[in-house]
Amino acid sequence: MRIKNDKNLMIGIWFSMITSLGTALGAPLPSVEEIVERTELAAYYEGDDGYAQVEMTITDGQGRERVRRLTILRRDQQGKLDKVQVGEQKYYVHIELPADLKNTVLTVWKHGQKDDDRWLYLPALDLVRRIAAGDKRTAFLGSDFFYEDISGRSTELDHHELIEISENYFIIKNTPKYPKSVEFSHYKMWIHKQTFIPVKVEFYDEQGDAYRMYEALEVETIQGYPTVMKSRMQDLRDKSETVLAFHRVQYDMGIPDEIFNERYLHNPPNHYLH
Repeated sequence: MRIKNDKNLMIGIWFSMITSLGTALGAPLPSVEEIVERTELAAYYEGDDGYAQVEMTITDGQGRERVRRLTILRRDQQGKLDKVQVGEQKYYVHIELPADLKNTVLTVWKHGQKDDDRWLYLPALDLVRRIAAGDKRTAFLGSDFFYEDISGRSTELDHHELIEISENYFIIKNTPKYPKSVEFSHYKMWIHKQTFIPVKVEFYDEQGDAYRMYEALEVETIQGYPTVMKSRMQDLRDKSETVLAFHRVQYDMGIPDEIFNERYLHNPPNHYLH
């Protein structure tokens, strides 16, 4: 991972030194629940809303590339208490390239205590298709990312265990509460101590072998929020990978709630997309 912004990096180094000293003197560490909550906040809830243009590069096991371009709008539905508690969210993902997918739209209503609602609009058929809860761990636009990876997995679905603390990371093992609903036995997260950004996630099968890996490749500070600007998901079996590069990221734009309703599946809100 490469973290930009020298000033913030120096602050992070000093903070790390102070944190290490505090730990050595017996200062309490955050609980695993607090680490997980702050990680979810850092990864998916920064600001009250967000905007990003995204270039997705999919490379298969033979080295062949496909490129998609999309815009993501996000709005939080509830306020946050002490910047830790998280609530419901809505996502609007608009596909711009390739031409055969242009104006395809994914809308997600994310719920904390129940399955998310997801709809996919297919312009070639002028059809809105509801994505079943069981399909959330299937490929997003033919990439190595799943639908659930784009908007996030609810922390309520897993048991969390802090298994290691390194110099820079909290390492947490997450085991699904409902193992028959997913294809993995567990996954591990390497969480940056200062930013709470998950910089690496490994998914393991029933035999204990890692078969999928996510990495945050670049992080910048945008409007005061540590933000992943480049990430990669790898299929360790097929040797394929997908890289997401984020551009023109903005927070707290005042994106209205109405954009996430069915009307805008058919009629993209161009004022907010560009």
